[in-house]
Amino acid sequence: MKDDALQPVVEQAIEWMVRLRSGRTDAATEAAFRDWLDAAPDHAQTWQELQRRLGAPYERVRSAPASLREPLLQANHGRRDVLRGLVGLGLFGGGLWLTSRSDHGQALLADLRTGTAERRELTLADGSRLSLNAGSAVNLDFSPGQRLLYLHQGSLVIQVTADATRPLVVRTAQGDARALGTRFLVERHNDSTRVVVLEHAVRVSLATGEQLDLQEGQSADLHRTHIERLDGDQRYRADWQQGRLSVLDEPLQTVIDALRPYHRGLLRVAPEVRGLRVQGVFPLDDNERTFNALAETLPVKIEHYGPWLTLIVPRG
Repeated sequence: MKDDALQPVVEQAIEWMVRLRSGRTDAATEAAFRDWLDAAPDHAQTWQELQRRLGAPYERVRSAPASLREPLLQANHGRRDVLRGLVGLGLFGGGLWLTSRSDHGQALLADLRTGTAERRELTLADGSRLSLNAGSAVNLDFSPGQRLLYLHQGSLVIQVTADATRPLVVRTAQGDARALGTRFLVERHNDSTRVVVLEHAVRVSLATGEQLDLQEGQSADLHRTHIERLDGDQRYRADWQQGRLSVLDEPLQTVIDALRPYHRGLLRVAPEVRGLRVQGVFPLDDNERTFNALAETLPVKIEHYGPWLTLIVPRG
């Protein structure tokens, strides 16, 4: 199985491990965990691999120093603390897990990270203003010769402070976006990166040497082998900064993917309705209101199974 496909499952398995070890589980949580295991073959396989790597009696956890042991056994610690503990104990090897070559692995330990339904704004050391959407992860590398932000997952908007000696670059697995005195959006997708210029200009480039200058209101998708210029004004994609999801004739699956960082629990869309076209403006911080709006305007219904699983299926 490919690393890119498994890493989100690994993250989910770790979250379940933390919940189940919290000492405060109930019948609903255990039922939701069983539903998660049954939802896809990768879930059970990844869970078994996690348990195999940790070891059934957790001897290494129990014998670890308190600074590493506590995050693994306490429910009030964040996932990043748990993962640092696991790495510190050597419980993750290479391959499918937290390797330095994996974007998902690095995202879990990134310098800057936002959780579910969390947006964050901050000022960087050079005075640039950075906004992170929910579920985003960025590493920073500022030196005398460069200002580099590596976006592992999610999306960001950056208002760049001019510096003639240090260009600012946002990098992803697909390519670079270099600021030309500007404000712009970068968002990660599974196999591409979208860059939208909100003010002034940006130069996008690939490892192949291909590059393209984008002006205000222009946008492009970066693929590993080519740059795809997009039609129309895409600046509405930064509306998440105001807590809005603006949609202009997008497939339902794309809309649900944009909601995932704001939803606690699993979201599943039936194949029959994934391609339904959606248009509108939806609140990011009120999932129920958004789901109700989708159910009112599309031939779908929303089925909730406790707090952990939500299905979007055909109405009828």
